[in-house]
Amino acid sequence: MFFRNLTLFRFSPSVAKSLKDLDTALADHALRACGPLEVATRGFVSPFGPDSEVLSHTVGKATLVTLGSEEKLLPAAVVNAELGKRLRKEAERRGRPVGGRQRRAIKAEVLDVLLPQAFVRPSRLSAWLDSKNGWLVLDTASRKAAENVLTALREALGSFPAQPLAAAETPRALMTEWLAHGKLPSGLALGDECELRDPAGGAIIRCRKQELESAEVRAHLKQGKQVFQLGLQFEDRASFVLGEDLVIRKLRFLDVVQDSLDADGRDSAEAELDARFALMTLELERLFEGMEKWFGLERPDEGNKKAA
Repeated sequence: MFFRNLTLFRFSPSVAKSLKDLDTALADHALRACGPLEVATRGFVSPFGPDSEVLSHTVGKATLVTLGSEEKLLPAAVVNAELGKRLRKEAERRGRPVGGRQRRAIKAEVLDVLLPQAFVRPSRLSAWLDSKNGWLVLDTASRKAAENVLTALREALGSFPAQPLAAAETPRALMTEWLAHGKLPSGLALGDECELRDPAGGAIIRCRKQELESAEVRAHLKQGKQVFQLGLQFEDRASFVLGEDLVIRKLRFLDVVQDSLDADGRDSAEAELDARFALMTLELERLFEGMEKWFGLERPDEGNKKAA
């Protein structure tokens, strides 16, 4: 269990204090099965899988949670085909076309018949809350999916004012400077992929398995293109692609980290998850500290404290 993509939010020390009742809050918002006439349901599930009732797992100051959902798969083509049959039958019976109000009523009847027969698609999305440093980390690159988890946490806790990252240094400009001059912060090294765009003309260049310090890449930068995504390595322990939205994609821990995990023997799936979660949060804590420095990311409430 290593996260593959990371969307980040920040929350304040005062918000972190409210997490002491997290388990009770999640229990009141656990996932329930989709009812016969429901399109979808959403709620928290155990990070350990369907055989466990534990809804969170904490290592140090990091707490792992998982939002689950069940969604009925009912293709529009199936609904429309059945609706068409009923509309034609009703039109023949009445001797005239069916009006809008009656059409909506018949469609509701169709959904009532088809929904209980529809397949249910389950999904899971994990996140962890770092109460020490104020990070909410979601295993997705989709802002919509991340917002869904954030909304579920707010519903469970009553309030959870986490905020998107606010950078003092523009990520696009800073990453463009890194790539153009090859001078990266300590611990960072260039990877082998990037995405360059011309903000004015809209031209897009995507490089994969490419030497990023090549003359070809530098030529695109000289023509005014800017870095929107940049492949990086951190301390020779993790590789990832960082976007100008500060979303971390394609996260992969390198051999030195994987070897340390494989060296520890574990006798259960729970112990395996615990070890992976502990290792992941420890490794990424240093990366997040670096991002705070590179991009000027402040934790909410910090600005007020400095002003005081």
